[in-house]
Amino acid sequence: MGFASTFVWPVRVYYEDTDSGGVVYYANYLKFLERARTEWLRSLGIEQDILLREQQLVFVVRSINLRYRAPARFNDLLQVHSRIEQRRRVSVVFNQHVVLSARETEPLCIGAVEIACVDATSFKPRPLPAELMAEIESSG
Repeated sequence: MGFASTFVWPVRVYYEDTDSGGVVYYANYLKFLERARTEWLRSLGIEQDILLREQQLVFVVRSINLRYRAPARFNDLLQVHSRIEQRRRVSVVFNQHVVLSARETEPLCIGAVEIACVDATSFKPRPLPAELMAEIESSG
């Protein structure tokens, strides 16, 4: 079940993001995707440090699958598109892709990321926070 709304977050490629060939080092796409998911939560009024402090909840990556289709280079302006594909009781699956801002039609990187909600001490699964569930439901 896909959810309708897509969150878009801009990312500038800095020199530190590139490898010796001048293209974005493959692992740095993980950082770009993480930042977009964090900013998506923030746009909903949900701060992860507050969830940790007040509810002892954290989000962890349970699984990730990425496909790289074209390179991004130093100083490129990118957009990370994030959309919830599936919501479960304790996890959410995101479809995310990265595009050049100037050409939004051709994804450079495509990913599926499953994020699980866990207890900050035991790391055992916990239900997603009610306020997050409500926001997800209202977006689809």
